[in-house]
Amino acid sequence: MSHTRLLAALLALSMAVGCKAQSASQQGAADLALNRRIEVMVRAQFNVPQDYNVSIGARKPSQISGYDKLPVTLARGPKSTVVDFLISTDGKTLARLETFDLAKDPVFSIDVAGRPVRGNPQAKVTVINFDDLECPYCARMHQTLFPSTMARYKDNVRFIYKDDPLTELHPWAMHASVDANCLAAQSSDVYWAYVDYLHSHGQEINGEDRNPTKSFAALDRIARQQATLGKLDAAKLDACLAKQDEAQVRASAKEADSLGIEGTPALFVDGERISGALPQEQVWLVIDRALRAAGIEPPPLPPAPAPPAHPAGAGK
Repeated sequence: MSHTRLLAALLALSMAVGCKAQSASQQGAADLALNRRIEVMVRAQFNVPQDYNVSIGARKPSQISGYDKLPVTLARGPKSTVVDFLISTDGKTLARLETFDLAKDPVFSIDVAGRPVRGNPQAKVTVINFDDLECPYCARMHQTLFPSTMARYKDNVRFIYKDDPLTELHPWAMHASVDANCLAAQSSDVYWAYVDYLHSHGQEINGEDRNPTKSFAALDRIARQQATLGKLDAAKLDACLAKQDEAQVRASAKEADSLGIEGTPALFVDGERISGALPQEQVWLVIDRALRAAGIEPPPLPPAPAPPAHPAGAGK
């Protein structure tokens, strides 16, 4: 090759390399801009706290035509989690796709073995309530369920309570759950009588000075009173009350955590969640849906109460 030809070839090569370098630089800037746009959108749409770092990973092929899989890492200190998004191949659309294993959803496999049942044990619809016996909102929900909700649905619904005492807020809730389970070991009816009493006499347990030791003594006293009325084995109950074994309660609270429960009451009506003490009518809507899914027509709503009559000649 002549000197002139070699010089021309090297010049062409250098120009090609320069063009590629410029193109890569432009592409890199475009990628950075797109990643920033993605980060801003993810932070806004999912309310990501400011002290979390958001990093965008490399695209991967997905099973959805026209979209790539895009891993996004959320990190704070040593902890991190990866959330998979979908991004269109033209980089203009970001999507979030989740798949759910219907066969393994934990709301359909809550452990109720050995728990006291209220209502028809063979009912097709089950209401499971994660309850805190010191919680005022739980007391409100309890009063919604009993007696009016149970009376409305009769043998079509059964009710089961699980323990979820919020001990950081309620100092005697754990002790109350243990005592309730001591009664349940001998009689479901006495268990429910005790739960009814606590949810309607919370101030009696609190006492004027809110002394936990006095509250524990009151809980034990009420448990023994209910046991006497139910003709339970007093010696067996006393041994259980004295032992205060929290294992069963803590296992139930751990299950509540695994279900994502962050407060009480938390109901599951054949798997459908109700969080908080909702009005009776809203609870009934959920139960009605479950009954229809089970092939049962819900009972008609009770008639609305008539407005009070004005005495003759009374002003408006």
